[in-house]
Amino acid sequence: MTNAMKGGIWAISAVGLLGLGACMEASMPEPADGQALFMDYCASCHGTTAVGNGPMAADLGVTPADLTHIAARRGGNFPRAEVLSMIDGYARSDLSGPGMPEFGELLKGDELPLDTGDGILTPTPRKMVALMEYLESIQVAD
Repeated sequence: MTNAMKGGIWAISAVGLLGLGACMEASMPEPADGQALFMDYCASCHGTTAVGNGPMAADLGVTPADLTHIAARRGGNFPRAEVLSMIDGYARSDLSGPGMPEFGELLKGDELPLDTGDGILTPTPRKMVALMEYLESIQVAD
């Protein structure tokens, strides 16, 4: 391998590391960012306080979940990956009948690396992270 080739490989590696560093430094959305999304997309069913009493709740045939007790129902642990899957629609793709809409396509956009608890940084749409951060911030203990 020539010195020029080695230099090119190092340059490409350095650019890749800089790109990864920029991705790693991406600022995480704040719960307030997610609250705005929640009010736009979720409050009509889950209510403005996320307890399942939105204006459309009575017409659904199924009571929307109380989203303030997600962690309490799981021993105090907020299941980040599971919540993201529910928002996206992935966890519900095999359910029949009317239910919660799939928001994955609607919330697509720029991504940031997110560790959902498994130690692996996964590119996740910023809007989905913001919504998850908001839901995590409104958890109450039983």
